[in-house]
Amino acid sequence: MTLAHNFHPTVLREYDIRGIIGKTLTTDDARAIGRGFGTMVVRGGGKKVAIGYDGRLSSPDLEAAAVDGLKSTGLHVVRIGLGPTPMLYFTARHLKLDAGMMITGSHNPPDYNGFKMMIGKAPFFGSQILEIGKIAAAGDFATGEGSEETIDIQDAYVDRLAADYDGTRDLNVVWDNGNGAAGEILRRLVKKLPGTHTLLFDDIDGTFPNHHPDPTIPENLEDIIHKVAEQKADLGIAFDGDADRIGAVDEKGRIVWGDQLVAIYSKDVLAAFPGATIIADVKASQTLFDQIAKLGGKPLMWKTGHSLLKAKMAETNSPLAGEMSGHIFFADKYYGFDDALYCAVRLLGLVSRLGELSALRDELPEVLNTPEVRFQVSEERKFAAVDEIKARVKAEEAAGGPEVNDIDGVRVKNADGWWLLRASNTQDVLVARAEAFSPDGLERLKGAIKTNLAKSGIAAPADF
Repeated sequence: MTLAHNFHPTVLREYDIRGIIGKTLTTDDARAIGRGFGTMVVRGGGKKVAIGYDGRLSSPDLEAAAVDGLKSTGLHVVRIGLGPTPMLYFTARHLKLDAGMMITGSHNPPDYNGFKMMIGKAPFFGSQILEIGKIAAAGDFATGEGSEETIDIQDAYVDRLAADYDGTRDLNVVWDNGNGAAGEILRRLVKKLPGTHTLLFDDIDGTFPNHHPDPTIPENLEDIIHKVAEQKADLGIAFDGDADRIGAVDEKGRIVWGDQLVAIYSKDVLAAFPGATIIADVKASQTLFDQIAKLGGKPLMWKTGHSLLKAKMAETNSPLAGEMSGHIFFADKYYGFDDALYCAVRLLGLVSRLGELSALRDELPEVLNTPEVRFQVSEERKFAAVDEIKARVKAEEAAGGPEVNDIDGVRVKNADGWWLLRASNTQDVLVARAEAFSPDGLERLKGAIKTNLAKSGIAAPADF
């Protein structure tokens, strides 16, 4: 038994650990996370773990504390330094290590930070994360004499990214790194790719001085849309803060959302894996599921969350999965984890071989939809509010009302289209989305969302 540690109740989440630096997450927490995670690795027979960190100002201190915690359990720690989250995943697979830990705040504001982990080839989430809390609260840490080494994995990672490029013509590409953790890797990658490449905000800066690194928010893509038009580029590609989520813009300056990208990738993947299961989250367009079926695949709707989709992919032997948020996973030629840099390489190959990105996008039927709309709701209230709404719409369904999918929040389908409301696992918000066949239908779906929120005491913004 060693000194017990208790975490802030909001820090241990469904598929990662996340908090506000100095308020809900400290270096003492990081050390305890290292000890707790290390204990689980050691007790599972593991001996070696990789660790990396993103470009946030707090990340080096959290990494150092986590290394101390990991070593205290007897593990050998392989430190890879600053870089994107998928480089950490790659390191664990490439070097055949037993586990991996990434310090990253992903797409959250600069004062946030957190941890993403893996054991073996699998994501570490849900009850496993809660187990860290239980071990820490009991002070039930493993003890041992650990060790560490620092390695440079960047060249090996970039070589692997570039290996699957299969384009046939040069492209003019604009990249927006958003001052995120992929900057150095991106600079090395584009040198290995043919064509013309323009990099925006490739310097890593944890204050994110140009725009927030979240490609699901349209205003964060204004710089790249402008530059694509200015350069007359074939497409633009953007990353979130740790480069496990991709955003894209076609040559006409239109945003190509994550579910549309999965539909485009499906053409390639299903040609090589006929009849395969392709997975998308509950926020994805119905047009994606219809397109997968049209191409001969088996569409599967699943819960939102990168760890949850990775686990479902392994369970179903799926070669491709993706989220509306831009987490996209290839397991046809790659490792099955979310790597926006790899997704970018595959997208360049597709556009180079098959034609303009706008044409690939326009193969999907036209529908009207909202982006992901976020309603601020406290951590303590958000899940309860969704449960209340779920109970109401399920009762309506039982009485002959619209069809309800409650695999993750509530997705209600009717003659107008569908609407979704779910609690975010990474932020104190409810996330909504609606998709319709007509403008009037979209307004009715948005009205249903606002009505259900109001019944739970939550006011929607006036412009929704």
